[in-house]
Amino acid sequence: MNETSLDRRLHNIQSALKQKGFRLTSSRQKIVQALLGCGGHVTADGLLEVVHETDTTVGRMTVYRTLELLSELGLIRPVYQGTGAAHYILLDGGHHHHLVCSGCDAVIEFEECSLQEVGKLLAERFNFVIEGHLVEFYGRCPNCQ
Repeated sequence: MNETSLDRRLHNIQSALKQKGFRLTSSRQKIVQALLGCGGHVTADGLLEVVHETDTTVGRMTVYRTLELLSELGLIRPVYQGTGAAHYILLDGGHHHHLVCSGCDAVIEFEECSLQEVGKLLAERFNFVIEGHLVEFYGRCPNCQ
């Protein structure tokens, strides 16, 4: 992830927090920057370790509360990939996509998204306001085929 992309994502998160009446405190900023630095795929404990590399004063509960807040705002989402602990992923533009290997558990992210039309049809059919989506396709990677 390049510097411009990190800055854009940080700005988007900061704007979303402000719109909902929340501040990007110093601790929250360090947590968000660590989350972005991890590429948005990290457990809460893993995130705490990364944050503690630069600031050991940020507490475990602050990390958990920040992850909960970001989840409530639809900026991240917990996913469970067989490890027991939730991994938090960034929902860029309200969506995120994975290919998950059933053989070795490798996860490949992809950007292509042609689900807007499906989302519109589902929203209309069920009178549902769609805020985002997470798509995971399961199969076998080239090494496991």
